[in-house]
Amino acid sequence: MATTVESKKTSKGGIKPFGKNLRWAIIGLIAIATIINYIDRSALSMMFPGKGGIGETLGLDKTDYGLILNIFMIFYALGQSFSGRIFDKVGTRFGYVISIGIWSISSFCHTFARGIFSLGFFRSTLGFGEAGNWPGAAKSNAEWFPIKERAFAQGLFNAGASLGSVVAPPFIATLFVAFGWQTTFMIIGSLGLFWIIPWLIINKGEPTKHPWMTEEECHYIKSGQSKADNDENAVALPLKKILSYRQAWSVLVSRFFLEPIWWLFVGWMPIYLADVYGFDVKEIGAFAWIPYVGAALGSVTGGYYSGLLIKKGHTTDRARKQTIVIGSVLMLSGLISVLSIDLSQNPDWFVYIVAVVLFGFQFSIGNVQTLPSDFFSGKNVGTLAGFGGTVGVLSVVLMNFVVSQITNYNLVFGMIAVFVPLSVIAIFFLAREIKPVEEDE
Repeated sequence: MATTVESKKTSKGGIKPFGKNLRWAIIGLIAIATIINYIDRSALSMMFPGKGGIGETLGLDKTDYGLILNIFMIFYALGQSFSGRIFDKVGTRFGYVISIGIWSISSFCHTFARGIFSLGFFRSTLGFGEAGNWPGAAKSNAEWFPIKERAFAQGLFNAGASLGSVVAPPFIATLFVAFGWQTTFMIIGSLGLFWIIPWLIINKGEPTKHPWMTEEECHYIKSGQSKADNDENAVALPLKKILSYRQAWSVLVSRFFLEPIWWLFVGWMPIYLADVYGFDVKEIGAFAWIPYVGAALGSVTGGYYSGLLIKKGHTTDRARKQTIVIGSVLMLSGLISVLSIDLSQNPDWFVYIVAVVLFGFQFSIGNVQTLPSDFFSGKNVGTLAGFGGTVGVLSVVLMNFVVSQITNYNLVFGMIAVFVPLSVIAIFFLAREIKPVEEDE
């Protein structure tokens, strides 16, 4: 017992609150931020349709919704690249304060929307702020985790997105029924501002400079990272230089094809359930969370599986690619089922199949999002991760435009089914072997 206590003390006698697990506290906070992120972004789609909804109150229709959704996505795309650079410059501690501060205030201000222009403006700032969560997480994981644990850490982070989508429908529906949509935005917009307090208390700086870091955990992290990660002389490369490597393009092209799969269901599933099955807000709240249980499980298991392969002696290349392929097979199988089975009388079967699709998506995407840290040093991870997010979101913007203009959802399901194998081909063809690049070559 004395040994255990001693291991938690600094050389000056101070207690280290998390012992050898400080890195897990950091990713835990980021996962909570991601839950809040998805509650905030899901609120519009949840409260738009039906009696007393945002659409009826503000006199907006499905076309207006598609336009507002794309406004969010465009600024989300811009925010990915901008925030990636910001995180690389100011670090993850203050980068997250900036990001979550902007999106939380924006979410709160939705209360004051009076039409398409004001609602569009608040969605633009929400998207710009929320975008920072993803490059921030990728950079934080590169700093705080050895290579063999990064995909699992990314999976825990992505599980926050899934859990946020699980929590959002019943949570928002309950608030909407009790208080209406204006007060609901006030409540959910306040959550992120409260999150900043424990973040600043627990995340005091980089691992090597953190006063609560034990020597044992610091050595474990650093010994499991690449030479580039530990190179103090590494420089931040300009985006043009990063894009001169084919490995960077494997991330960009893969995310271009993968991102619409997730966003189709996040942005349009409540509208789909209302259009096709006649669901109201209460019914959407009762069903729309189910697929995200599958997504949460996929996030954790995909990261765990990849890390397990590396621990067993397999290369990072094999671990990442094998996991991505398995997830892609599950995605494609589910989408083919949606297209081939008549689900008109069985909305419950639809949401269960979507759960399989999103399980496969999250099983894969955590490993795709880890690729920037597999290829580049920490000073360039945020930049590539952010630009990859921008490219992926541009694809989503195109998809949103298509969905808003057609009535046959099967055409959209068929389109994203084709995207799945294309995303896998991009990684195998462009990345070739997943390993650190020579950044000075």
